Parts: sequence; C-alpha cells; structure tokens
Amino acid sequence: MRILITGANGQLGRALHNALQGEGYAVTGVDRDTIDITDPGAVRATFEDTRPELVIHCAALTAVDYCAEHPDEALAVNGFGTQTVALACQAHDAAMLYVSTNEVFDGASRRPYREYDSPHPINPYGYSKWVGEQVVRDLVKRHYIVRTSWLFSHGGRNFVQSILGLAAQGKPLRVVTNEIGSPTYNDDLVAAILRLLPTGMYGLYHLVNAGHTSRYAFARHVLELAGYAAVPVEPIALAEYPRASRPPEYAALQNTAAARLGIVLRPWQDAVAAFLDAERATG
Repeated sequence: MRILITGANGQLGRALHNALQGEGYAVTGVDRDTIDITDPGAVRATFEDTRPELVIHCAALTAVDYCAEHPDEALAVNGFGTQTVALACQAHDAAMLYVSTNEVFDGASRRPYREYDSPHPINPYGYSKWVGEQVVRDLVKRHYIVRTSWLFSHGGRNFVQSILGLAAQGKPLRVVTNEIGSPTYNDDLVAAILRLLPTGMYGLYHLVNAGHTSRYAFARHVLELAGYAAVPVEPIALAEYPRASRPPEYAALQNTAAARLGIVLRPWQDAVAAFLDAERATG
C-alpha cells in the first residue's frame, strides 16, 4: 500500500513513518517545508506525484495558545487545510486517517467521553480540529478519525519533557489540579494505529492510554518514577495559570470502538514507566 503522511516531521508523523516503513509499506512523508496544505494546487501536485492509497493527516497547528491568539490561521490550517487534503483524497479514491484531539469537547462531562458523544469545542484549537473532523467525515467515504489526548514522546516538546526539564534545572513547578485528561504515549498510539489500519473498519476512534488523571497527579507520577520525588510541586487551579487558550477541564477519552476490535492501549502509568525506561536506555 502507498501511504502519504502529512506532518511527517512532527512527533507522531515521524514515528508513524518509521513504523510503517518497518512494516513494508511504501511511505512518503511531507511537511510544511515541502507542502502548504492550504494550497490546493500544491496538494494536488503532491497527490499526482505520490498516488497514495491512504493518507495519514497529522499536519496541524497544535500549539493551542498560538491558535487562541491566531484563530483564523488555526481554522485555515486545521479546518480548511484538512478540507483541501480530504478533497484530494476524494479525487484519488484514497482512504484517509485524520488525527484529532480531546479538545473537541467542552469538559463539562464527569465521565470519560465516548466516540459519539457530541463535541462542543470551547477554544479556537478545538474548534479548528472539529471543523477538520467534519470535512473528513463529509468528503472522504473511507476514513478513520482518531482522537488522542496529552501526547508525550521521545524528542518532542510535550508536558512530560517540560516537567522533567524544569525538575533537572531545579526550577519551581506549579501544576494545575483541575484539568483532567488521558496521557498517551506516542509509541503506543503508533502501535494502535498500525493495528487499526488493516482492519478496514472505518469510523471514529479514541486511541489513548487507559485511565485518566489530572495534570498535577500526572506530573507527580512522572517525577517520582524519574527520581525527582523530592522536587516540590505547587498545586494550582486552572484559573491561576495564565494562558491564551482555555482548555476543557475534564476531557478524558474512553476507548470504546477500538476496544471492540481488540485494540487496547495499556494504562497510562505503565506507559510512563516504559517511556522513562526507553529514555534511560538511549540517554
């Protein structure tokens, strides 16, 4: 199968590219230095060159605070850029996997969101990704929409790396107690996607490590496993943490649909332990 990955230089796109190549797929990766997904002509030319049978669309503006400050740009890239890619998939009869986010929900629930709970984004990033979901659903007959949450990876800029970096520098830590989500290890998400693709069971999926936690408890767990248990962490409320974007307070995801196919990600605590073991092994 010929696979095109957009956003191939990002933490997820890069890992998917390597894993799919290792499985024997013919993979082409593109990123913003080689294609502007908001340019229909550039997207059409890329499709003509690569003739993909499947497109994994990872390209996105994911800096949520930047998106809050530049909502039109977020919508142009995450919403209408996705529409451009989806239309090219339609024209070439290619399947599409679109990577989305828990931030399409408003955080008003008090149980983990299932796949077909109604989205209600409350910030520009979440709204732009929800627009992307809708255009994929409307334009591409054979599609997967994969929502994930609080992704952490090797060599990426993410919450876990930030916490460890600050602890190593001896800097004070202040972490929010009332933002709840499902931490997800990039490697586990990649493995789950690789299991999903051959099923042909198109639809909407929540692929996250099992369980959920607060940002504060997540940080404490990471620090304890990494040998920084003595580092003090000040618990604060979301309202005390100044930022441009308003995240949903409770946006844990429940893997219901993929679990029916036997695709289950391990608990987030085990994933953090595996992540840290891998960091030590390569460090």
